[in-house]
Amino acid sequence: MKRFFYLTVGIGFVILAVIGIVLPVLPTTPFLLVAAACFAKSSTRCHRWLLNNKVFGQIIHHWQTSRCIPKKAKTLAILSILVFGSFSVFIAVPNIYGKVATSFFLCIGLYVVLRLKTCPAPNSDN
Repeated sequence: MKRFFYLTVGIGFVILAVIGIVLPVLPTTPFLLVAAACFAKSSTRCHRWLLNNKVFGQIIHHWQTSRCIPKKAKTLAILSILVFGSFSVFIAVPNIYGKVATSFFLCIGLYVVLRLKTCPAPNSDN
């Protein structure tokens, strides 16, 4: 029963992460990290699938091993929040209350991403 719960929650977070790719208010990476944690407790097959994914497998691996995200991923996340968030606030959201709410959530997302530790650059001496 516990495994089924974690598997279901993990799948739900993967779905939210996919939606977060196109919606700037939903953060993709944190949802994937939660999904990976749920899959680690419920399904080695699903957990392996996330870790071997070409797009976000490295991000999850870095997070699980050293609690950091690569500089490229962090930069992309910040740019996505700024570009798509600005589009949402200035063009897509029609009323002032929606603009304020969207801006508030975008600021929270930006704050969270900026606070994440950046992985050190690999040694170029090798």
